[in-house]
Amino acid sequence: MSDLSQCTVMIVDDTEANIDILVETLGDEYEVSVAMDGESALQDIAENRPDLILLDIMMPGMDGYEVCEALKVEEDTKNIPVVFLTAMSEEHDEAKGLALGAVDYITKPFSPELVKSRVRNHLELKIHRDHLEDLVRERTRELALTQEVTIQSMGTLAEYRDPETGGHIKRTQNYLKALADHLKNKREFNAILDDATIELLYKSAPLHDIGKVGVSDTILLKPGKLTAEEFEEMKKHTTYGHDAIMASEKKLGENSFLRYAREIAYTHQEKWDGSGYPCGLAGEDIPVSGRLMAIADVYDALISKRVYKPPFTHDKAVGIIKEGRGSHFDPDMVDAFLEIKEDFRKIALQFADFEEEREMLSKEE
Repeated sequence: MSDLSQCTVMIVDDTEANIDILVETLGDEYEVSVAMDGESALQDIAENRPDLILLDIMMPGMDGYEVCEALKVEEDTKNIPVVFLTAMSEEHDEAKGLALGAVDYITKPFSPELVKSRVRNHLELKIHRDHLEDLVRERTRELALTQEVTIQSMGTLAEYRDPETGGHIKRTQNYLKALADHLKNKREFNAILDDATIELLYKSAPLHDIGKVGVSDTILLKPGKLTAEEFEEMKKHTTYGHDAIMASEKKLGENSFLRYAREIAYTHQEKWDGSGYPCGLAGEDIPVSGRLMAIADVYDALISKRVYKPPFTHDKAVGIIKEGRGSHFDPDMVDAFLEIKEDFRKIALQFADFEEEREMLSKEE
């Protein structure tokens, strides 16, 4: 809204003479509505939110302070500017109103020119503030979209080089989110896993194997078991992924959204007992993001069809995860996984690549 004539001003006063003066003063420039008591004012404001409220303090029943307080606790009305109308001039009365969230006072008897000037100034400020809020929302939306497109682009690059399927990407990021959502309500994780962090983890998960772009085709595409030397080369994909993401992250600053992607790429092959790679981290030295991805990645590898293995049943995969409790995986995370194991099965079925996988996932043992 940029045209002040489109603004609506509500007058709340129990004295008809005061209302008549204000309507005559403002009616030619704005849409004006009127209420003569606090209760009906609140009802009208809830249905037809005005751009500014001129609010009398001394009214029978609900006074102006109470009306203002009621407006400021509601999300839909808390940002409407309130200007108090009062015959009182004591400083403590002004302080009380301003403390409740009012933006100004106009004292009686009214000066028409002063009323016009105050109303115009506060409406212009509101329009400017609303415009800034719109710009911030749009910029926030653009940044979120940039993050998502960046990660998706990098993830797509990894898919082109990785023999594993696009379904693997979708499944693992949804497993990770399901597990994180469940853990956020537990005391050990509620300070780490809030909704914003979980969303970033979900978006970052597709980059967990991006380092495979640096692994030789002869190793990456080999259908059989890797030799010890080949496995050592394959293990480097965690470092390659870390370094590639770190290079981008440095340009975006320490608070970059890529931090979780870097952590996941680097630490998802670490094990709780310290026997993993590349750093041999153990226990809580492994970032939560890496511990989450470890379970998601292993479960998916087990239930997926590969050139060197058939898909395992869901129950067999769950059993292997359970056996890894306290050795491969964070014990608390395994316990949480067991509580939502059926959610993992549903995700696997939704994004399965082959009918053989669906059949095995539907089997009961």
